[in-house]
Amino acid sequence: MILYGRNLRGWALATAGLLALTMGLVFFYAPNDADQGFIQKIFYIHVPMAIVALVGFVAAGVMGIRHLRSGDASWDLRSYVTIHIAVILGMGVLVTGAIWARGSWGHWWVWDEPVLVSFLIVVLLYCVYYPLRFSIEDPERQARYSSVFAVVAGAFVPLNFIAVRLAESYTHPRVLSQTGGNMPGEMRLTFVVALLAMAALFVTLVKLELTAKHAAMQLKRLRRRREARVTAEV
Repeated sequence: MILYGRNLRGWALATAGLLALTMGLVFFYAPNDADQGFIQKIFYIHVPMAIVALVGFVAAGVMGIRHLRSGDASWDLRSYVTIHIAVILGMGVLVTGAIWARGSWGHWWVWDEPVLVSFLIVVLLYCVYYPLRFSIEDPERQARYSSVFAVVAGAFVPLNFIAVRLAESYTHPRVLSQTGGNMPGEMRLTFVVALLAMAALFVTLVKLELTAKHAAMQLKRLRRRREARVTAEV
């Protein structure tokens, strides 16, 4: 628990500060978009959330490789928690994206937009992770199969991203190219701070869940020892 919870308070405080700074920059510093107006400000939540979620999926795949190579169950736990938090952020991306699409395009969803559909496919892919993992009772097989899934799915994420970037027809803005390059300085600074805040939030949530799960495992072990002692005394 000490390992997983190390610097958790510091991360939480830093995250709270960055989130507060982000909200201040979004509402009082960054100007309204000339075309979309106020609704564009959801961009500072939607896009950083999407980037962090995708990076989290890839990181979980790297952790899966570490588990397969070392057999250390802690890497499987880290991979599982990372996927869990990334899926939660992914759901947030879909919700905020739908709100932004409704305000900008007049539709909650646009099926011919490759960015939206590809991200939905990624999130649905990782939703398969849960029934796969928990359908296996043996802990070692569960960890091994989960790691294989994390590796394969993690490799799919950048390939999917590259395929979407090569698409000729799109409506969704390319934040790190056309749109990102044309952002005014105030918008660019706000975006960078928002991205740092979302990354800090992700790390904090991962650390928090790892600490909670490790504490729960320690509690189970203590209960088993107590039950064994009681049984031995009887």
